[in-house]
Amino acid sequence: MTSAGYWVDLYQGQQRLGGGFLVNRQYVLTALHCLSELTAFDADLIIVLADGTRVEGKVCSQDKEADLALIEIFPHFEVAQPIPVTGVAQGGDRWRSPYRPAGNEVELSGRIDNGALPYLCEGGAEIKALQLTANQQLGRYSGYSGGPVEGIPQDREPTLVGILLEQVPDRADPRSGRNTNVLFAATMGEAMRRFPQLDVEHLMDKLRPGRPERVPQRDSEEGLSPLAQTDLMTRVETVIHHIQQLSDHGVMDPTSTERVKFLAVKLIMQQDPGVGEA
Repeated sequence: MTSAGYWVDLYQGQQRLGGGFLVNRQYVLTALHCLSELTAFDADLIIVLADGTRVEGKVCSQDKEADLALIEIFPHFEVAQPIPVTGVAQGGDRWRSPYRPAGNEVELSGRIDNGALPYLCEGGAEIKALQLTANQQLGRYSGYSGGPVEGIPQDREPTLVGILLEQVPDRADPRSGRNTNVLFAATMGEAMRRFPQLDVEHLMDKLRPGRPERVPQRDSEEGLSPLAQTDLMTRVETVIHHIQQLSDHGVMDPTSTERVKFLAVKLIMQQDPGVGEA
């Protein structure tokens, strides 16, 4: 990696495991098979940021069927790297992957053949995936897995649209072991659905009334009545439903959707006189 960015290299000790990228300042997303050399999933990892800064973390969640893993950066480490803006890919757009497994490797780029279609992973899960054609004829693209895919639409800035997972084998001669230059990447929406840490629902649980570790109760110590709690959560769920509808129609990208959901939930909670600020 040569220039500052949001992509990372993952190590256990001196052993390089693979690449990934920041989805926010707390979590790194990668392909699970990139961690195949990890001795234990509760082992500490070294996360080398694009500018060479080293932070530490652990795998906090994995989805074997979808070949995805989420790594949590330990809270005492500060991450100042830029956080990518996510988007929704469209067939026909150009794409690039700014992550390179080594300084002498090429940067991948090409055309997005399909913006999002059902795809059966080698692990068994059916996911929403991007079908990509790479301009670079490398034969094997191992080492690039887990890296980010940026969509480059004609009239907008590039956005993060997926994570590289698999390469299509050569069907003309399957016994040869050769591969094509067609790749598949999970959409960012799919990745966010796979991990509750990236969804607003787990943030709602932390803001929910009756959670004394995060939400102060009334001074009278009586707290909210069950009826008030039900009304509050109904309002929250209604707002989230409407925001999700906008996302489903492509009005907002996945990351913006979750951010708007969280801000809306927080505003509703703060407006209620019985709920303190989270």
